[in-house]
Amino acid sequence: MRFILRAIAALLLLFSLPSLALSPSDIVIKSDQSMRGDSSYTELTMRIIRPDWTRTMSMKSWTKGQDLSLVLVTAPAKDKGSASLKRQREMWNWLPNIERVVKIAPSMLGQSWMGSDFTNDDLINQSSIVVDYTHELVKEESFDGEKTWVIDAYAKPDAPVVWSKVRLWISKETFLQRKAEFYDEFDEKVTTMQTFDIKELGGRKVATRMEMIPTDKPGQKTEMITHQAQFNFAIEDSFFSQRQMKALRD
Repeated sequence: MRFILRAIAALLLLFSLPSLALSPSDIVIKSDQSMRGDSSYTELTMRIIRPDWTRTMSMKSWTKGQDLSLVLVTAPAKDKGSASLKRQREMWNWLPNIERVVKIAPSMLGQSWMGSDFTNDDLINQSSIVVDYTHELVKEESFDGEKTWVIDAYAKPDAPVVWSKVRLWISKETFLQRKAEFYDEFDEKVTTMQTFDIKELGGRKVATRMEMIPTDKPGQKTEMITHQAQFNFAIEDSFFSQRQMKALRD
């Protein structure tokens, strides 16, 4: 009888902790799905903060799956209408002031997007962390009062990515990425991303404030504030096109 009771207790413990069955890759995939869904639409404000000045931009963003995304700048006036598009592994910027589409070459992925601390790769190629990296559970610890898994993501050989390693802090409760550290090929930390102010938008939990902080530039960071979000709605693949990128308006 005592053996049976112990067995039942062990089973109850197992079923009460289903997350233990998740591999590191499962956690990263579930995190990606929790943040973007099958499709997503967000309205955001980006604040580029420097020791002597601050610049604010407004934008809208659409995604579908892991391969399609489009970002439109809606303010200020001098940048309004600028857009960035990703289809599979190809990326483009639309510059309305000169009416020109610029293809983002792999060598440009690490360059700043719109003068911010986000790179082209950070903004447009976020889902790459799922397909272009292997994943290893390092430890568990708290961030911002929330229990997280700490997972190291290592770039696969010949993967078209900027970062050789990304260390992720993923919430055990919401599966949101609460923190990420980005490392170059010399294993030097280049920048840190942190998220705060978890709220429910579009029927799911969203980190409504994100900070990107360069390691070697004191007093410098970029904030991304999410105001509205929708998820899992119907949107055609054809929306994510160069024609649509040039036609979008606020």
